Amino acid sequence: MIRLPDTPQIWGESHPYSGAMNQSRAPRSAIRPRVGWAAGVVLVVLLLAGCTSAANDSADTESGSASTSGEMLGQPESASGDSLAQDASVADRSVITTGSVSVTVTNPITAAQDAVTIVEQAGGRVDSRTENPETDEQVASASLTLRIPAGDLDRTLDELRALGTVNYVTLNASDVTQQSADINARVTALTTSVDRLLALMTQAGNTADLIAIEGELATRQADLESMRSQRDYLADQIEYSTITLDLTATDTVAPGAPDTFVSGIVAGWNALVTALGAALVGVGFALPWLGIAAVLGGIVFLLVRLITRRRNPT
Repeated sequence: MIRLPDTPQIWGESHPYSGAMNQSRAPRSAIRPRVGWAAGVVLVVLLLAGCTSAANDSADTESGSASTSGEMLGQPESASGDSLAQDASVADRSVITTGSVSVTVTNPITAAQDAVTIVEQAGGRVDSRTENPETDEQVASASLTLRIPAGDLDRTLDELRALGTVNYVTLNASDVTQQSADINARVTALTTSVDRLLALMTQAGNTADLIAIEGELATRQADLESMRSQRDYLADQIEYSTITLDLTATDTVAPGAPDTFVSGIVAGWNALVTALGAALVGVGFALPWLGIAAVLGGIVFLLVRLITRRRNPT
């Protein structure tokens, strides 16, 4: 067994290692608070970094969703913009519309007047109108050339169809946008040229120059008037559609039979005249053939007569 000393030995200055151990213990106690503070700072930094990262992730998510929603919202706007551009291009087109409509009505003459009223109320006009009353030999009918504003064409056609039974409707559209633009450009160019010639005329120094300028000016002005007439005609064709409306009666009313003595005489006389007229027509038809037959018969008769005389000289 190991026997411990009776009196404890205290480490002190007399011990050779006491000073060294005391010196080593003092720094450790001083380091511990520093380590605690450093750990606290690191923990705070880590917490702040985590919050910042979460905030950045949230911001990125929100910005991504906002970008996605912006793109989704932008698609209808783009589609709407394309649609508006297409509508604008269609509106800028210059189109000439022509067509014809055939309608069977009870009274074509009355229906023609109704059609005129419909067109005039729409702001249009009637360029031509032909009416054929009903007779014993023909059905009543009417034909109208209508000029209808292009913007009210569909509505006006619906009202015209309502006049009776529609037989057919045909519409033709011709795009003259390029032609219209070309004529407008020529008018602008000729107008500028005429203005320049008028300015040169005031600066002419001699008679020869003045005469030359006047001749060229007259030519340019004539061309300008011609282009303006074409432009006005084309604009009228574009602004007003041309529709030909044909109105016909349902059927022809048969003449009634004579029911009195006088009407019987009249009917008999009319029948006699009709028969005589038919007979005269037949005679006129056969007359050329009868003339040819008479000529051939005369030739045959003369030949027979001549032969008979030679056989019987006495």
